[in-house]
Amino acid sequence: MEDDPQGGAQAQAAELNRSPARQAATTRLFLRLLGLVYMTAFASLALQVEGLVGSRGIVPASEFLTWARSQTGAERYWLVPTLFWLDASDAALLFVSWGGAALALLLACGIAPAAVLALLWACYLSLVSVGNVFLGYQWDALLLETGFLAIFVAPLASRLRAGQEPPKIGLWLLRWLLFRLTFASGVVKLASGDPTWRSLSALLVHYETQPLPTWVGWYAHQLPAWFQKLSCGVMFAIELLVPWLIFGPRLARLAALFPLVGLQVLIALTGNYAFFNLLTLTLCVLLLDDAALPWLRAPEAVSGRRWPRFVLTPVAVVIGLVSLAIFTSSCGLELPWPRGVVALYRAAAPFRSINGYGLFAVMTTSRAEIVVEGSSDGATWKPYAFRSKPGDVSRAPAFVAPHQPRLDWQMWFAALGRCEQNPWFERFLERLREGSSPVLGLLATNPFPDQPPRYTRTLVFDYRFTDLNARRDTGAWWKRVPKGPYCRELPEPGETPSGP
Repeated sequence: MEDDPQGGAQAQAAELNRSPARQAATTRLFLRLLGLVYMTAFASLALQVEGLVGSRGIVPASEFLTWARSQTGAERYWLVPTLFWLDASDAALLFVSWGGAALALLLACGIAPAAVLALLWACYLSLVSVGNVFLGYQWDALLLETGFLAIFVAPLASRLRAGQEPPKIGLWLLRWLLFRLTFASGVVKLASGDPTWRSLSALLVHYETQPLPTWVGWYAHQLPAWFQKLSCGVMFAIELLVPWLIFGPRLARLAALFPLVGLQVLIALTGNYAFFNLLTLTLCVLLLDDAALPWLRAPEAVSGRRWPRFVLTPVAVVIGLVSLAIFTSSCGLELPWPRGVVALYRAAAPFRSINGYGLFAVMTTSRAEIVVEGSSDGATWKPYAFRSKPGDVSRAPAFVAPHQPRLDWQMWFAALGRCEQNPWFERFLERLREGSSPVLGLLATNPFPDQPPRYTRTLVFDYRFTDLNARRDTGAWWKRVPKGPYCRELPEPGETPSGP
């Protein structure tokens, strides 16, 4: 009887699809990659933390904690969970930021994974809790939730060992997180009622109106309208249909992997979203099994200390119930949850580790940019240049991710509203008039190197991408039209100027 190689391969694939595959190698890879994501997040923040929340920063952490102490009693340690209750000095902020980066390197090297993950989560939560508007992004919440869940798939050992299987409950919670992240992002776009999403025309404006586009995004904006609408339809298919495959058998999970990865790669190419894409891709690794990574898997399984079931089960029940309540609410389903579930949600909320997700529920159809200028005499004005956000129309949109220039990002959000709706922005202008070196370090240039300006003013411009012909003729990536002031001149002529 002749061998049938094709039939044998099909039988092997069918057997792999039916039988539970090992996850030791994929989990080990996931934890090491998570270490790299944590390291990126901490290092990026360490470069900015003094200017954002330091003692001479825009919204000092010490001032926030002083206010929180005056408003609350002992419950403040639960409502604002942070190590900075002990010390909120600039040195402490830098120590936790750079210390977090060092701990993340240990995780990437596979050293004491469970203990290191717990410390990383505590350090990042501490920074987010005092970070005000600058650490309120969905990827900050996603990193906290991923990092918390990862604690329960990490082995209780001094090193990551090849061949040690993770707890199935922990893997399920991480896959459930990936499902919620992806599916909710599709649902909220439709549930919002935004006409650009429902007409599949959102991508006609998205590439130029997103916070920090790349030069690839400029070229993507030039593509014909039919292609943009087709791309929008494909995106909805990926976000609304593909996530269901996450809970299927092996071949279904592998089928889900490629469109999910492809979507993240395209997002990363056209826009700067900090470490979001890297973190989502890291979660996608858990759709694989060891059979898909033969160069990483151990020849045989090994035993080792894992989290006991009496710890994992209650953790999974609490996270499952609270996350399901948040998820259904974000999808527009207001279910009558028992009071116990509501109480669990309220108790867990300050720790930002069970979250709702949904990016770009409403598409921004125009791009307002705030230009900040200073003056020593109220007559001659000089502009401040930011590191990454659009300014000079001839400067190409650049790649800065996985680093996140958080002031530049927050300037995009500020431009969506009014000056009085953003109290941090007026503090930013005050710091410029004081000549705060940590805040000036967040900018690309300081037009007043010798003495800070007496006055500041802010102007709003409407920015649009140029087209291919204008780009060829003028070299400009942007065109802009003045729209008027954003804030009043600070201080007004005749007032006592702020100064050092």
